Amino acid sequence: MAYGIREEILNLKEYKAGKPIDEVKREYGLNTVIKLASNENPLGFSPKVKEVLSNLVDNANMYPDASNYELKYKIAQKRNVHFDQVFCSTGSDSLIKVICNTFLNTGDESIMGEVTFSRYGDCVKLMGGKVVEIPMKNHGLDLEAMVNAINDKTKIIWLCNPNNPTGTIFTMEELENILNRIPKHVIVVMDEAYIEYVSDKNFPDSLKLLPKYNNMIILRTFSKAYGLAGLRCGYGIASKELGGYFNRVIGPFDVNLFAQGAAVAALDDDEFIKRAHDTNEEWRNYLYSEFEKLGLEYIKSNTNFIMFNCKTDDVRVFNDLLKRGIIVKAGTHLGMPGWVRVSIGTKEQDAKFIEVLKDVLNK
Repeated sequence: MAYGIREEILNLKEYKAGKPIDEVKREYGLNTVIKLASNENPLGFSPKVKEVLSNLVDNANMYPDASNYELKYKIAQKRNVHFDQVFCSTGSDSLIKVICNTFLNTGDESIMGEVTFSRYGDCVKLMGGKVVEIPMKNHGLDLEAMVNAINDKTKIIWLCNPNNPTGTIFTMEELENILNRIPKHVIVVMDEAYIEYVSDKNFPDSLKLLPKYNNMIILRTFSKAYGLAGLRCGYGIASKELGGYFNRVIGPFDVNLFAQGAAVAALDDDEFIKRAHDTNEEWRNYLYSEFEKLGLEYIKSNTNFIMFNCKTDDVRVFNDLLKRGIIVKAGTHLGMPGWVRVSIGTKEQDAKFIEVLKDVLNK
């Protein structure tokens, strides 16, 4: 307290990411570890990205382009929006913080699902805001209840679609049914980090809705399907006005030289994204079938991860898998005790996971 630390920071909990592979190897004396905890792309990234990164090595002594010109131009071109609508930073995690920094004052309220991406709540609390959590409906966001919770203090409503960690979606029809009931001063954040993995034709086309709703912000990332999690690059699309405000808050060099170049190259490789989508769907179906054989309940997912009910202490299952070289995420740490979240790996990784899981559950 002698340092005058803000009360909001004293009350925050540190974000617990999936354990790194090297740490698990050291801790348990293992030679091989499979990480299925952080929803990374097991295919890696586009070959076009590797070529760009190699060419940029000699420029590492130079600052990156503070305006992110090429990256914003490419995003605007691919998503058919205006350049000034685009803003970029170090992953969508960072942009969540930027949004909270831009809008929230002490006492402002922010609405989100009870089981959703934890960074929303963390960033709201950091600004002295109040988190309003709405119970889930069939493991998905209850849009009607979320809208009904709006009051004069509401500033932001977070719509994670597909939702992390449940993997569920809401449809275009469900979204359109609520948008006109959200006051224009309430910011609607559409977090679409996993959109490239979605197959459901009823998934909302948020970009189509954006011109009609100036209070809407769309967040996307290069960390998941594009396979660039280690480079940290995410982007948002909003009205020109909001984009201008966010670009004042974002640091001038937040997106580093390699991330900018890699993201531009990644956007040029639609074939890689299709392969990531198709193989993910194949391996996801394999895990579904294995869970069914084991009699385990699971939530149908529109992402590259699955939540399943382990029917026992999820933290014990997590630790027992860890000792055997399989890293997953315990549901207790995600607001779903008794459940486990597993990222979809390669078929070989998934098969090994199922083999070890059987042993762990039979203990």
